[in-house]
Amino acid sequence: MHGGRVTPLYGGILPHLAMLHGQSKAVMRKYLLQCDCNRTQHRASKEGAGCALGKFVIELQDVSYGYGSDMVLSQMSLRLAKGSFHFLTGPSGAGKTTFLKLCYGELRPLSGQVRLMGHDSATMARDDLALARQRIGVVHQDCQFLDHLDVAQNIALPLYVAGRDISEAERRNLTQLVNWVDLRHRSAALPLEISGGERQRAALARAIIMDPDVILADEPTGNVDWEMAMRQLRLLVELNRLGKAVLVATHDLAFIRAAKKHVAARVLRIVGGKLQLAGADL
Repeated sequence: MHGGRVTPLYGGILPHLAMLHGQSKAVMRKYLLQCDCNRTQHRASKEGAGCALGKFVIELQDVSYGYGSDMVLSQMSLRLAKGSFHFLTGPSGAGKTTFLKLCYGELRPLSGQVRLMGHDSATMARDDLALARQRIGVVHQDCQFLDHLDVAQNIALPLYVAGRDISEAERRNLTQLVNWVDLRHRSAALPLEISGGERQRAALARAIIMDPDVILADEPTGNVDWEMAMRQLRLLVELNRLGKAVLVATHDLAFIRAAKKHVAARVLRIVGGKLQLAGADL
């Protein structure tokens, strides 16, 4: 804790990412197991802070949601385990973004239960819900940034919101993260000066800067070309190999098929407000 606030495991993810490019699988596996042990010990010490440990990081049980008399999602259940990779597909307007908002506590279901980090979100205190949501990194479809801050400052924004005083070591870690998403030459640019693909990579960096356990991405390739989509995919796969749960909402079936060559992913589909497992063609 730092001044009554959560101290993110910032910097922990960056050495892992660097190692992915240069170490054997055996060494990498041993290293990640040790890091996971350290993370477990760190988080287990924060009892009463909405950080219960368990196999599943997000659980939805018979969840329904609608707007007025229009029921968008009905009786939906899903468990996201650590290290899992899921795609969520369906036509525009099917409720993919609404489903993601239920997953990170932005919306509360009309019925059913949402559990975040082992806790029923309906009974969590406001501060505990905020702590749990710090462990969920979200890449929003619209990639909103503060236009008066440069790219690096926008990426670091969650640290400031969490009340962190950014040390020199953390500034170096921020530089490494900016480099990892290949924005080193654009870090001082303003949001209005960068491309759609660069905005998407900056949004991903911002989503993981607090070293979350889960990454939720809403149409991360919606405004980029195929080459940039594959770059996004490589970043998400690397994060998943670090033990992060990843859930990507997309209508791009070609992207899903390309991803399944690199990661064992389950593909879910929203059809008529219901959640289904996609067929063998995906």
